[in-house]
Amino acid sequence: MTAPPTFVDVAAARKFVAQYLAPTPLVHCWSLSQQLGCDYYAKCENLQPVGAFKVRGGINLVGQLDAESRERGIISASTGNHGQSLAFAGQLFGVRVVIYGPEQNSNPVKVAAMRALGAEVRLYGRDFDEAREEVERVGRSEGLRYVHSANEPLLIAGVGTMGLEIFDALPAVDAVIVPVGGGSGACGNALVARHINPDVQIIGVQAAGAPACYRAWRERRVSQEAPMETRHEGLATRVAFELTTRMMWDLVDRFELVSDEEIDAALGLLAREAKLVAEGAGAAALAAVLKIKDELEGKKVVGILSGGNVPAERLAALL
Repeated sequence: MTAPPTFVDVAAARKFVAQYLAPTPLVHCWSLSQQLGCDYYAKCENLQPVGAFKVRGGINLVGQLDAESRERGIISASTGNHGQSLAFAGQLFGVRVVIYGPEQNSNPVKVAAMRALGAEVRLYGRDFDEAREEVERVGRSEGLRYVHSANEPLLIAGVGTMGLEIFDALPAVDAVIVPVGGGSGACGNALVARHINPDVQIIGVQAAGAPACYRAWRERRVSQEAPMETRHEGLATRVAFELTTRMMWDLVDRFELVSDEEIDAALGLLAREAKLVAEGAGAAALAAVLKIKDELEGKKVVGILSGGNVPAERLAALL
């Protein structure tokens, strides 16, 4: 297994990534705090250049590829945000990027964004995992450097820079709520929290219709496949991944599962009460806080608003 990143790697990533990305705001959501009974803060990764936190990891990884890998180009699978992050970084560093996404139920906003950033987007299969399996075959045959969406230490370290910004802005944070698709966001934030203040609670959130990572975490078994029946593509993974799952065993305190309907309600609340645009994965943290608000009463809580790439018609319908 690939060695996991450390806090030292996150600190190094911060110096590198800061050359290309400004810190994102940590916004105290006053109205939501009144409703929740805690001090609720949103870490606004929806304000990244590609509208999602994964760009941190993309820049950290692509920017540090060796000359041979840069020349060959990279290939990966994504439902959109990971692919955008690699495409953005590929444009920055002059690296060819090929992204496979699911043919069925892909987010057209994200597909168009990846192409606009210069990535070659190929649609294949019924879900993310079928696209990923095709990438692993095609990458070898075409000689491209395969970038896994989670099992990459440089990706996780880059994402962890978000956690450093949280502690800079709110040293007294009590809990960080992180949506989990493949787990890089949970691992990156938890690495930082465990180093700076081990008492901070790290809570992962998955869609109830796609609980693979939760089951792997609960049963401490990586080879875990679960149903994948969520419409929120940022959370739509069918299998757990080796590196992030093993890290979450040690770093994540608990998981909460939320329904698509609970995510939709949180998405609408963020727009109406906090004036923040979120996609489904981006609203999952708030959905979990709404579910366990009695346990968080009086605490300082950070929800990772991991992305804002929601199709306009979906947001309009929810509002």
